[in-house]
Amino acid sequence: MLTRSIPSLFTLGNLFLGILAILLAIQGEPRYIDYAAILVIVGMILDGLDGRVARMLNAASEFGKQLDSLSDIVTFGVAPSVIMYLVVLHELGPWGIVVTALFPICGALRLARFSVQPGIPGFFIGLPITAAGGVLATFALYHSVFPPLFLPIGMIILSFLMVSRIKYPNFKKVGVPRAAFWITPIIIGAVALLAYRFPSEFPKIVFIPLVLYAAYGIKKSLEKSWRQKAHKRRGNRLGRR
Repeated sequence: MLTRSIPSLFTLGNLFLGILAILLAIQGEPRYIDYAAILVIVGMILDGLDGRVARMLNAASEFGKQLDSLSDIVTFGVAPSVIMYLVVLHELGPWGIVVTALFPICGALRLARFSVQPGIPGFFIGLPITAAGGVLATFALYHSVFPPLFLPIGMIILSFLMVSRIKYPNFKKVGVPRAAFWITPIIIGAVALLAYRFPSEFPKIVFIPLVLYAAYGIKKSLEKSWRQKAHKRRGNRLGRR
């Protein structure tokens, strides 16, 4: 029974980080907001481990799946939206509120759709909320280097990608050797230490691959659309001959 509870502990850890990120952010101090964004990024690690650990221990369950979705909407939907609002969106008045609400709403729709329509084996339909939340948290950390309109526009694009029909590779079902399970706490501790000691550098480690992942789906979708249009044009030309 204890073994079957271990994956849920990772999920609850992810939820705890999301709640803590919100509490830190609403303190209003810049350094607390930075740490809040980093907690969202660390939460991605726990989110990536819970499913793998569940499969490794043969402890996957519908309960764990639903708990994971509920945790994700807090840590990767609400928390980064609150952070972004406090960092920059509050300056936009009512429009800032709309954009702030849009992101977790789209994230909730994405998670609900995943619960009833798992999608294509090996792929996610729509950008996973974990990746979208990680990108958004990193935007908040480096908001000063972006043009003023980039952040709200980027947030709207991420919201759209979550509810889109674009396919993204699913890496969550990649197996983890049983021997690796026992070093997992060490890895988590090392990541947490790096995040604490180097708060300005740590997010860069995950920002680039996350952005590339988001862009990958757009690229593949556009290529598919272009191929379909080219095939249709060729068909029309052949039909006129």
